[in-house]
Amino acid sequence: MKIRNWLMISYIIVMLLPIMALYLFYITVSSYDQKRDMLEYMEFTKSLSELEPVLENPVYYKIQPQKQYRKVDSLADKSMRITLYRYDGILLYSSSQEPFVGRLTKLDKNQLYKNVNQFQKNLRTYSVKKPVTGSEGELVGFYEVTISRDEWLRGVQDRTILIFGGLFIFMIIVFLTVVYLLNRKLNQPLQSLQRQMTAFADGRKVLSSNPPSNDEIGELQTYFYRMKEQIEKSQQEVVQQQKEKEYILAALSHDLKTPLTVIQAYSEALQSNRQLSEKEKKEYQTILFEKLAYMKQLIDDLTLYATLQASHHQTELVEVEGEEFFDMLLSGYEEPCSKKGIKLRIDQRISGTYRVNVKQMVRLADNLVANAIRHTDSGKEILLAALSSDEHLSQEVFPVFKEELDEWRKGGTIILIQNEGNSIPEPMQEKIFLPFVQVDGSRGHGGSSGLGLSIAKMLIERHEGKIKLWSSAGYGTLAACWIKER
Repeated sequence: MKIRNWLMISYIIVMLLPIMALYLFYITVSSYDQKRDMLEYMEFTKSLSELEPVLENPVYYKIQPQKQYRKVDSLADKSMRITLYRYDGILLYSSSQEPFVGRLTKLDKNQLYKNVNQFQKNLRTYSVKKPVTGSEGELVGFYEVTISRDEWLRGVQDRTILIFGGLFIFMIIVFLTVVYLLNRKLNQPLQSLQRQMTAFADGRKVLSSNPPSNDEIGELQTYFYRMKEQIEKSQQEVVQQQKEKEYILAALSHDLKTPLTVIQAYSEALQSNRQLSEKEKKEYQTILFEKLAYMKQLIDDLTLYATLQASHHQTELVEVEGEEFFDMLLSGYEEPCSKKGIKLRIDQRISGTYRVNVKQMVRLADNLVANAIRHTDSGKEILLAALSSDEHLSQEVFPVFKEELDEWRKGGTIILIQNEGNSIPEPMQEKIFLPFVQVDGSRGHGGSSGLGLSIAKMLIERHEGKIKLWSSAGYGTLAACWIKER
């Protein structure tokens, strides 16, 4: 049973115990009252019939000395109270008072006539008030007889003690039972879990325990085991990341070494006393600027890669109009393609709105297009396309990729960058998105930084999208990015 259910049931039981005791008390008292009621009524009627011959004597219902009520005094006792009123409400006699104390006080007329000839019963007494008439039938006064219900009260008290005594014993039993069950269901499992957590925190082997129970403690144990696995996995990832950082540092050192060597050599040549022609100077300066630009790109890419890898906050997205945004995204590449003699085709069929980070999407497109231009020879063709999910693929898409691409693109908009360059070997197609991995193995010669595709993959995943690369000999390479449609 779940602990919350068990605690709820226990709480309800403990809360209901007083109500049950009161109800039991009420039932017992009612049952006893019903049995005693008729007997008390008969006893009261009998006592009243013995008193009536004296109390109905008109002589007692006029103002006179207290000693004239000695006979009435002899009829009353501790369990019976007799009170006499004159017709106008003046108190003439009361057996519960000291002589002359409260005598001759006048009772309100409404109170005097209230409940006349009616038997009144409460928890402690039986009472009746009756009128007294004179010889000519005139009203001369009232008498009121009240008898205490001592025996009934003693019965109620005995039953109250019995009920609450039993309730107290029952609550002690319930308390001890709850303490035992709490220790079994809470304390022992929590202590066991605490020992396991302490062992894990100290780096010791966590001893296996019984299978988790089907309650909240069991769920907590399950979460602990899951957390333990995640922490161990994270520790392994940290070790792997450390190895990757060491690899990146070695690769960065290698990539910077060659351009730095070139820069040093050409700078020394420009500063030497050797006479250089203007053509040689311009050639040296061009090479220096290219190497410096390459180093700047490498540092910028590395900075962005480290930022994306270390940042865990959610990418800030803005809503954009699809046709206008993708028209902007695919523009601006005509000049670099024309400069290299590459034919550029653009196919943009987009509708609706999207939520994107504009700066990151521009960087994504720049990286992929730059990579395509770099690996496309003069006279070949590059295709840039942005297609909604309800649009057909461009005619220029290599037919060998169409079937698989149609299945992969379902439910989203795709961005295609296709080039007719050399194909990428199949084993390298998955590794190509790792940092500093390049197909041709040439590093540090002024080409790519080796981080462009890694950055592209991280950027598209921050848009809850995906990226995939297809490449085939005789055709070329196709990179596709998928993003959700609103």
